[in-house]
Amino acid sequence: MNSIWRASFWTMLGASLILFLSLGIRHGFGLFLAPMSQDFGWGREVFAFALAFQNLVWGLAQPFAGALADRFGARRTILAGAVLYAAGLMCMGYADSPLSLSISAGLLIGIGLSGTSFSVLLGVVGRAVPPEKRSLAMGIAAAAGSFGQFAMLPGSLGLIQWMGWSAALVALGLLGALMVPLTAMVRDHPKASPEPEQSLGDALRAASRDTGFWLLSLGFFVCGFQVVFIGVHLPAYLMDRHLPVMAGTTVLALVGLFNVFGTYVAGWLGNVYAKPRLLSGLYLLRGVVILVFINMPLSLWTAYAFGIAMGLLWLSTVPLTNGTVATLFGVRNLSMLGGIVFLFHQLGSFLGGWLGGYLYDRTGSYDLVWYLCIALSVLAAGLNWPIRERPSVLLQRAAA
Repeated sequence: MNSIWRASFWTMLGASLILFLSLGIRHGFGLFLAPMSQDFGWGREVFAFALAFQNLVWGLAQPFAGALADRFGARRTILAGAVLYAAGLMCMGYADSPLSLSISAGLLIGIGLSGTSFSVLLGVVGRAVPPEKRSLAMGIAAAAGSFGQFAMLPGSLGLIQWMGWSAALVALGLLGALMVPLTAMVRDHPKASPEPEQSLGDALRAASRDTGFWLLSLGFFVCGFQVVFIGVHLPAYLMDRHLPVMAGTTVLALVGLFNVFGTYVAGWLGNVYAKPRLLSGLYLLRGVVILVFINMPLSLWTAYAFGIAMGLLWLSTVPLTNGTVATLFGVRNLSMLGGIVFLFHQLGSFLGGWLGGYLYDRTGSYDLVWYLCIALSVLAAGLNWPIRERPSVLLQRAAA
């Protein structure tokens, strides 16, 4: 029992450190929008499209990365993702055209993220711990990624100010390469799951026939739209409103810091209350926070308050969403099914990232996108409310 506990601990620690680096670096990409666009004379849509493309590639690759991790163990998938992520960052540092930016920041980093982010790593964590501890363990691992968002943002800004955006991206690539040795800490044995064996085909059929699975996926689309729009465009939005450059960095850092608490608490609450109902409440609260923020007089303090409030709600959806998938379909195919749900998140991410730049270049304002975020919050709350947490019919038959 001790050896099992130690293996679970080291696996959760390794997964947490990889999420810390992967999500911490990614959270700072919005800081590069202004300097790169100014240096090359691009409109904001060019950079916004590259990051939107990153999220689309990430989402499309995620089910395949998850399926590979479920079938053959996650270590090789994470290793390949880490190598591509680090290479993409270094290539992004030398990007000098919209095409090279889309290939480096979009294609390479997008595929890299599919192996080094939530769907694969939370699948590993979900298999490593007992079912009654699963939601909490996922919350802890997700909180580590959230802390990376807080801890690494000031460093990313400091690198840009000290070295310039190009050298800063190369330095971040070297830092991201640390994920490669960290994969040695991950112990994942998918076939050791105590749950009934369920084939990939059975899992896909069960998911495709389950209304709750599709409602959960559509709700996660909204999460992606909101967090990527805010993460990419908020620093520029605050600069447009005459706040200092440091304000955007501080707000995003506050999002990362308070996301640590929000994600952990969400994971804990998911062990006590119905996760779909908690998701409905989170989405409604997001809409309220955004509505208050855009209608209050803007100052440093209201911007910081927005960062704190959004941080508490930022990635709190992740352990609840993945935990619901695990309840419905078990952990045997969790990375793959979680990857399909995450694909919807990334479709929303693509739209939120690109639409922010597109509408800004054409209207000179982000107002339409802010109000769309509010409307989508109401929609997501309604989608998650009717979901019921009970094992799918096929999983119940397999257990019989």
